[in-house]
Amino acid sequence: MDKELIINSAPTEVEIALLEKGKLVELHNQKTNNNFLVGDIFLGRVVKLMPGLNAAFVDIGHKKEAFLHYTDLGPKLRSLIKFTNSTVNGSLNSPNLEKFKIEPEIIKTGKIDQVLTRRQAILVQVLKEPISTKGPRLSCEVTIPGRYLVLTPFNDMVAVSKKISNAEERKRLKSLIESIKPKNFGVIVRTAAEGKKVQDLHEELALMLGKWEDIFHQLKGSRPPTKLLSELDKTSSILRDILSDSFSKIVVNDKQLYSNIRQFLGSIAPDKVGIVSYYSKGRPIFDAYGISRQIKSSFGKTATMSSGAYIVIESTEAMHVVDVNSGHKMSSKNQEQAVLNVNMESAEEIARQMRLRDIGGLIIIDFIDMRNNEHKKMLFHAMRAAMKKDRAQHTILPLSKFGLMQITRQRVRPEIIINTSEVCPACKGSGKVNPTILVTDAIERDLKFIIQSGAKSKLVLKVHPFVEAFLKKGFPSRQMKWYKQYYKWIRIRPESNFQIGQYKFFDGSDDEIRLNG
Repeated sequence: MDKELIINSAPTEVEIALLEKGKLVELHNQKTNNNFLVGDIFLGRVVKLMPGLNAAFVDIGHKKEAFLHYTDLGPKLRSLIKFTNSTVNGSLNSPNLEKFKIEPEIIKTGKIDQVLTRRQAILVQVLKEPISTKGPRLSCEVTIPGRYLVLTPFNDMVAVSKKISNAEERKRLKSLIESIKPKNFGVIVRTAAEGKKVQDLHEELALMLGKWEDIFHQLKGSRPPTKLLSELDKTSSILRDILSDSFSKIVVNDKQLYSNIRQFLGSIAPDKVGIVSYYSKGRPIFDAYGISRQIKSSFGKTATMSSGAYIVIESTEAMHVVDVNSGHKMSSKNQEQAVLNVNMESAEEIARQMRLRDIGGLIIIDFIDMRNNEHKKMLFHAMRAAMKKDRAQHTILPLSKFGLMQITRQRVRPEIIINTSEVCPACKGSGKVNPTILVTDAIERDLKFIIQSGAKSKLVLKVHPFVEAFLKKGFPSRQMKWYKQYYKWIRIRPESNFQIGQYKFFDGSDDEIRLNG
């Protein structure tokens, strides 16, 4: 399958689009100041225990306390705590676990207050990024991922990916890893390791053990909360996890990021360095590759397919519901076959939409009714095949007697919601237009109110560029007159997406100052 990665780098964020056969299937967004990526390892401190939830809240430096459930502690928790405490207080002198005594495992049905105490320092890894009002979700089952292998301390297990189906290759990889891995370190062999030589795997294992050594040295004398190991940025982690021979193009519009990607590929896949190219044309990169158009057409409530059939996606707090409709082009000559064709096409599009929007939780799909049991089985297998490319964990159930398909899908990052509907710029959907000629009077009235209310921090006024030009023109300008009147310099910033009569005040922290009435 032909895959392309288009990367749009902006001052505050990086947008990554994954295309398969020219179709947008994944869209990732990373803020450049995000300090809590999935995979980051921290020394945290238990803030409070919640026996009712069988969970703990842990301080790792995020404004919201991170959530750690008992089921995410892992059976080797006692060994992890012993290693953490011994390293912090300096009684453990080596990151090597050969002579480290592994402690008994904790039971699966235990209680959080039986294994953790308040204010306890604990080694944790981010399992889910902060989503909405929730802090990060954590795990104590620390893993250090590479392209071919995943290192898991405190156990001797060697597991091979189920996607490697060749029995001889599985046996070869397992024997090979068992011969080179150190004692008390487990290794999970990833799908990308299939057919790789001993040297490649040994080099990566040494690299991951080096990261474990870095964690050990940083842990010495540390006080929580402290970040010990930072996961790769989103671009590099995506490349590490999904890069394969089917990738034909990686395009990036930032020189520094372009150099970083080439350097990273040089270390994990030197033969792929040539597919990276730097985009320097004036037109935005997402427009040039048709991604902006695909985003607009894919993120609405309705998604239309080439046959004229369409799906409607509704999201609620409890679940996501997808309704399949045939449209007006469905042939009536062979009704059963036509219904099957629409449902099969819809299954492919629904699988794409779930990956693209990163829809998680419970998904209910109402396909067009089919009476033929063979057709129902075909649809079930088609949905499973379409979702095979999805890296998120998922479970698909066959069609129920009501013709509904139930899917559960894991979500590790915030769901992508892009509003593609447009509101009338003049009336904003109300049917009424406010007079804009008095906008400066309204601004001065609100400014006076804010000053009299005792605003001490800096003030920023955001307005349409035309209004900004008017407020700054002349000598003295309106801006200067305000300074003379209030002894406070009001910064004025243009906002091209504002309407001519729209304005907003912000404080020094860039928080909007909301005025009643």
